[in-house]
Amino acid sequence: MVSLANDAASEMMTPLLPVFLTATLGAGPAIVGLVEGVAESTASVLKVMSGRLADRGASAKRLMLAGYGASAFARPAIGLALGWTWVLALRFIDRVGKGIRTAPRDALIAAAVPATSLGRAFGFHRSMDHAGAVLGPLAAFALLSAGAEVDEVFAWSLLPGLIVLALIGFGVPPDASARRVPPRIAFGALDRRLKAMLLAAGMLALAALPEAFLVLWATGAGLPVAFVPLVWALASLAKMGVAVTAGMASDRLGRAPVLLVGWSVRVFLLLLLATVQPGGIWIWLLFVAYAASLATTEAAERSLIGEAAPRGLVATAYGVYHLVSGLFVLPGALVLGLVWQRFGSALAFLAAATVTAGAAAAMILASRPGGATKQC
Repeated sequence: MVSLANDAASEMMTPLLPVFLTATLGAGPAIVGLVEGVAESTASVLKVMSGRLADRGASAKRLMLAGYGASAFARPAIGLALGWTWVLALRFIDRVGKGIRTAPRDALIAAAVPATSLGRAFGFHRSMDHAGAVLGPLAAFALLSAGAEVDEVFAWSLLPGLIVLALIGFGVPPDASARRVPPRIAFGALDRRLKAMLLAAGMLALAALPEAFLVLWATGAGLPVAFVPLVWALASLAKMGVAVTAGMASDRLGRAPVLLVGWSVRVFLLLLLATVQPGGIWIWLLFVAYAASLATTEAAERSLIGEAAPRGLVATAYGVYHLVSGLFVLPGALVLGLVWQRFGSALAFLAAATVTAGAAAAMILASRPGGATKQC
């Protein structure tokens, strides 16, 4: 419920943010990439720190309250921005909050279920997250249709943010803090699947075309701005169904097959985005299909980390996973934004497809038998 309400607050503004930056504040695609890249990189660095704190015995509930609280108040303040640097600073604070809360939360989920149900658990969590991403854009669309300005929509995001804090404060049982000394991290001794996943995560981050860019693509192809929240909500509805189904499939079929199928579908859709000149309903179909492909691998990735992580280092492992991903989000988003701005969207999509295919190949090669293993 916390994830549902938080994503409702976040997604009230996220699909409108690239429009706010470009149309209201006069920024270009490269600035959109910079803002999103800095935001995600910030979050990733803090995720490993908060994960380490959780493994040392820090209260997961307090870390979650601090993290969700920072985001709840930073998001609505973006509507007051007078320039893109203000947006950058507030998105930085918002993502600091995400960095603090994510690893402890993922570790709590992993500890709450047996290993055979990890995919289902993370799939359900991601499904609730995407359910919030359906409600948020619909709320934004309703406000815009009622005559609200974009900055007023941002202000209204405070309401579900406050609900998040109430849910954590009154709904999450207190966890006793007990100082622990987690084991050292020896990279060479890690499960080869974990090392392969970390390698693939870094490459995928380089190719992670921010969904803000997809909004620019859709509006450039003729989608009216007023319909952006609707197509975003439809995409999140597709993610909601795909996430839990793919998570359960990874429990039955294994993590690697689901990952490879999901990444292959993503490559195919990126190639379509690069080569097809859509109009009308095809804008909606490609937008939704690409978003759904992103959700296909979410549960499998998190489940693989949870079952392959060394005992006593689960939260740290999630933090490292998010760190590796985030370190490459900034250069990836910035380079793709510059390519888009100078050479057009088609070349940016082709570049993303090429690196995504490389990540799938790296996962296959790095996870082959021969490295250090750990029985789970």
